[in-house]
Amino acid sequence: MSDLPADSVARASRPSDRGGQPPAAIVAPLERSGETPKPQTDARALAAEIKRHAQQLGFDLVGIADASPSKYRDYYRNWLDTGQAGTMEYLHRRFDERTDPAVYLPGAKSVICVAQNYHATLEPPPPGEASGRVARYALGIDYHEHIKSRLYKLADFLRTVAPDAQTKCGVDTAPIMEKELATRAGIGWIGKHTCVINERVGSWILLGEIITTLDLPADDPATDRCGSCRRCIDACPTGAIVGEYQLDARKCISYLTIEHRGEIDSDPKSEISSLKSQISDWIFGCDICQDVCPFNKRVPEAIAPELT
Repeated sequence: MSDLPADSVARASRPSDRGGQPPAAIVAPLERSGETPKPQTDARALAAEIKRHAQQLGFDLVGIADASPSKYRDYYRNWLDTGQAGTMEYLHRRFDERTDPAVYLPGAKSVICVAQNYHATLEPPPPGEASGRVARYALGIDYHEHIKSRLYKLADFLRTVAPDAQTKCGVDTAPIMEKELATRAGIGWIGKHTCVINERVGSWILLGEIITTLDLPADDPATDRCGSCRRCIDACPTGAIVGEYQLDARKCISYLTIEHRGEIDSDPKSEISSLKSQISDWIFGCDICQDVCPFNKRVPEAIAPELT
């Protein structure tokens, strides 16, 4: 599960108008030039070169955010203090690092944010055959290693064109508010179900980040396009989306089937026990709030077969 922008546990970009800088979200692959990159001094040219290389490594979306502290710091603190993280004690640790990239990496100026599409069309099981459902993100290989290996390559490339750069790479296990940073970088906006949505790819995206001491031009943040839609809120069988953009992890099927410590029905009088019947046939994670999202109706299949 990803870190929150403070209000999430579950999982469109627009072109920048900053002097011809490439769009924050890049989706079309580029040809490899085969040339050895040369150190860059112009920040805009360097940002464009980093984005091109991210494409070549196979990332579907890439954008750049500034490394300023989280604006959700107080909300996140309250979310933790009111127990909505459930048994996820690790979310209480390294609070200052989570809410400020410059604490995680002293001197940080920018965050390069990437996203990988993992959408796959699922075939229904044969009639009468016993089956259970697994969230799409867990169908392929461990996405942490898949994304992190490419992030390391991108960080190596960055130091080739900017030798003095310091970097730290992270996927969702690092103390990084990745969803908030992704919105700042123009990757997408945080939907009412608390997942990041890109207008073209939908919310079937895995996130990764490189925090760096390089001062790169930031992309325009994504615009929230959820409007008055509340399909995700109405569809959640356990009522885990307790308000727009607010999720109580203790009620979330993904939390209950992955993160919760202990038997779900260990105490017949507990609220967790009362949720068991609503989990249905989900055995690892849940995709309901994403399945009903209008932005996920016509999205491309994942290009990386190992993720599906």
